[in-house]
Amino acid sequence: MAKNKFHDGPGPSQRQLRVGELIRRSLSEVLARGDVHDPDLNRMSITVGEVRTSPDLKIATAFVLPLGGKGQEDVLKLLARNKGELRRMVGKKLGLKFTPDLRFRLDETFDQMDETRRMLSQDAVRRDVEE
Repeated sequence: MAKNKFHDGPGPSQRQLRVGELIRRSLSEVLARGDVHDPDLNRMSITVGEVRTSPDLKIATAFVLPLGGKGQEDVLKLLARNKGELRRMVGKKLGLKFTPDLRFRLDETFDQMDETRRMLSQDAVRRDVEE
């Protein structure tokens, strides 16, 4: 298994997965309710698909996508601009001793799923799969 920049070894620990999911839920809730003091950010509907934490839980990378996929670069800038406030809100909700530093990346899962569907719909691929 190839290593990636989000974790070492065979995969994330149960603790990393649990904390990542807790952060994902609370971040989604904060963004959905529009609790941030930034009207530009509050105007956007943002999906938080996944949150991955570093092994030491000091960094949490949130994979986000604006609803409809429009304004992807804007959403990253707005989230980065408000990451201190978002971190405080998430930390308050979760009651963690140490709240990880938040990083934001575009969630490309949906693009990958669309590309896979497109490939599977090709005649040559369908023939190979059906044989």
